[in-house]
Amino acid sequence: MTTKTELSPTARESKNAQDMQVDEVLIPRKVPSLCSARYGIALVLHLCNFTTIAQNVIMNITMVAMVNSTSPQSQFNGSSEGLPVDSFGDLSKAPKSLSAKAPVYDWSPQIQGIIFGAVGYGGILTMAPSGYLAGRVGTKRVVGISLFATSFLTLCIPLAADFGIVFLIITRIVQGLSQCSVIGGQFAIWEKWGPPHERSRLCSIALSGMLLGCFSAILIGGFISETLGWPFVFYIFGGVGCVCCLLWFIVIYDDPISYPWISTSEKEYIISSLKQQVRSSQQPLPIKAVLRSLPIWSICLGCFSHQCSSYITATALLTLSCALSTLCQSGIYINVLDIAPRHSSFLMGASRGFSSMAPVIVPTVSGFLLSQDPEFGWRNVFFLLFAINLSGLIFYLIFGEADVQDWAKERKLTHL
Repeated sequence: MTTKTELSPTARESKNAQDMQVDEVLIPRKVPSLCSARYGIALVLHLCNFTTIAQNVIMNITMVAMVNSTSPQSQFNGSSEGLPVDSFGDLSKAPKSLSAKAPVYDWSPQIQGIIFGAVGYGGILTMAPSGYLAGRVGTKRVVGISLFATSFLTLCIPLAADFGIVFLIITRIVQGLSQCSVIGGQFAIWEKWGPPHERSRLCSIALSGMLLGCFSAILIGGFISETLGWPFVFYIFGGVGCVCCLLWFIVIYDDPISYPWISTSEKEYIISSLKQQVRSSQQPLPIKAVLRSLPIWSICLGCFSHQCSSYITATALLTLSCALSTLCQSGIYINVLDIAPRHSSFLMGASRGFSSMAPVIVPTVSGFLLSQDPEFGWRNVFFLLFAINLSGLIFYLIFGEADVQDWAKERKLTHL
């Protein structure tokens, strides 16, 4: 029989005093973050996110060099070797800095939109399962294998494009499966590595690699395409990913107990911090409560609206937009750790998986709008993105929360 016991005022005061003494004993001595293992883990994740997002973005940069025509009358899939000619057919006036061995293709705006969006199809399918799988089998395996897969496929993109548009789209879809597994699977590591009051900071350090990767790809991608040819952009970033994958398997461990290079004081600090969390691995995920939770939907819609604008930004506002995007990384993307720490790995993957629909929808819709009106189509694209971002912001401001939800709390009963 399950009942709730009532304590007398004297007994309650005695119990509170004992709890205060226990809390004072359990509070661990904080270990400095400089040169600590947990912040080293965050920096390695920063590098992994840098590589993954850079591999995702470089197609947006190289597309300019990969096509020799953006008119709607272009062929579905055609390629020509050598330098692109100008509008009058004079080869001598073509940019001489481009590599003569880099092929160019006749892809219409619709086809380019499909190529851009193909990488997002995988995110819808794998983001949430990768977070759940990482919580079960370990982040090291899920993220490490996925990072190697996306790096290898990045190296294969020039060959896939040479084989044809179908091979390229398939490669991009599989690459999206791998990239979203890296992003969705990494959050589970903080359940064992991140002290509760440091998780937001550690996640922010790791996620900031995405912004740096996007910035770096935009900064040097065009330069590499112009000097060496666009295939070398994929070769360089794919090679960096392979090196990063090797570093990942050497440095990363799923928990501090098995980590060979951690100090005893830091290990005790992390373990004792996590012991203060009341959690039960046998409590199932309350699916119905999650689907009815407006804070969860506010996170999903906020991530979706943010993803709608990481890739199509006016040049004049690009720097400002990227700077403001860091506020989303330290707020909305890790909000799940605040409202449902018990189920954070799955729900983070689910929210990011929901937002992965944006990289699929936006390039496709943008390509359609541009094909209908090549001169003023961008105006409609920006108006649409503004409406989506504003709607996501308003919904998040109304329904977003930072307190642990009732359905995510431990149910404690007294058995007599």
